[in-house]
Amino acid sequence: MAKLVRKTAKVLLFCGLYFLAIRYVHTYPMPMTLQQQHYLIVISDAFRVADYELFYILAMMLIDLIVTIIVYSILMRLWRRYRMKE
Repeated sequence: MAKLVRKTAKVLLFCGLYFLAIRYVHTYPMPMTLQQQHYLIVISDAFRVADYELFYILAMMLIDLIVTIIVYSILMRLWRRYRMKE
């Protein structure tokens, strides 16, 4: 039972970190300049994606996921190191 609780806590931690990454990592609230919009269209054309707004959303979700994985792994290593010192 304790194993299930630990796994559930880890999943909830990961989901919480992902929510924070979605909320604070991307640049969505700030409007993009015309030059940034042009780069976005050029890059989406290079990947042969017709809808560049969807491409931007998916790219930001991928970046948020990478940031979440990095932060989660750092937190788990720090927690292990803290537990070893006790």
